[in-house]
Amino acid sequence: MRPRALRGIAAAVALFAAATACSGGGDGDGGADAAGGGSARPAAGGTFPVKVADCDGKETTVKQAPERIVTSNAAALEMLLQLGVGERVIGTGFPPRKGGLPAPIAEQGAKVPVLGDTLIPKEKLLGSGADLYVDTFGPMPAMGAAGSGPSEEELKAVGIQHVLLLSTACAKSSKAAQGPRTDLSAVEEDIRRLGAVTGTAARAEEIVGAMEQQITEVKNATAGVPEAQRPGYFLFDFDAGTKQPMAVCGRQVANAVITLAGARNVFADCDADFRPVSWEDVVAKNPDWIQLAVRNRGGEEANRKAFDEAEAFLKSFPATQGLKAVQEGRFLRIGSEVTTIAGTRTADTVRQIAATVHPTLVKNGQ
Repeated sequence: MRPRALRGIAAAVALFAAATACSGGGDGDGGADAAGGGSARPAAGGTFPVKVADCDGKETTVKQAPERIVTSNAAALEMLLQLGVGERVIGTGFPPRKGGLPAPIAEQGAKVPVLGDTLIPKEKLLGSGADLYVDTFGPMPAMGAAGSGPSEEELKAVGIQHVLLLSTACAKSSKAAQGPRTDLSAVEEDIRRLGAVTGTAARAEEIVGAMEQQITEVKNATAGVPEAQRPGYFLFDFDAGTKQPMAVCGRQVANAVITLAGARNVFADCDADFRPVSWEDVVAKNPDWIQLAVRNRGGEEANRKAFDEAEAFLKSFPATQGLKAVQEGRFLRIGSEVTTIAGTRTADTVRQIAATVHPTLVKNGQ
């Protein structure tokens, strides 16, 4: 992936959101273990110790609920705020911009100390006094030395345990499942894992239950639409650049979001999370719908302007002017963060897309 695109994907975190044995979000093969990690396995009642695994299956034992948590960015921060442990979060990188968090938790999220406007400097993380570091993406080598972060040995030396969000961190792992991800079980597992390690397993189940209910309603509503009649869908990552489009591939969370919404990701067949493609490739796919996926600019007017710019580009660029979706004005204005990064609002995005592409079958997309 190009450095610019990877920086954009990392920045997306600032705006934001089934267990292994139960793929509640769908019936595909992209579950939590398939994504490259193990499950959190709390004893009854959410007691400790709790074992969690990284992308390669290496387990960490969390012996007691952490009291000083640092998050790499706003994706994990939002999960922790929704789990009700925001008072334990002592710092974050990639802080949420205005409007990036749901209203009930926005005020508390704004009070979390910012340890890095982008990546947290290694020295600052190691000296933060944290006992748990929740990491959305893991190492980001395309961002240079700063993207590597502290080693496991360095974290352990200062008493910081490291927990990854497997749904986003493990797509490139050698143990990741091959083929497209078609359900939200890995996202739900991340919520359950954080619930287990923070002692809030019951609240995690509430969040997952609400997500599963939304997904079930959408799946039931669109069940009668044959696969061949499901509309082709292209997520246009405007902030990754317009010279060469960045496709959302089968291993990415967004592929599951699009699939569950009753659409067909036109680049589901590339076995990766993201991959640079050509505009000729996009034209050949001729999608029925295009999501104008822009990142939160920190205000409604700024966001509207960014969406307008993305739409204007597609309408004026010679290669895309003739696309079916462009000709018919079939655009969705949905932020990239709630589509491509795991979170507690991922199921809301499924419903919003479904209500747009299947308006007679699914209602209340907002």
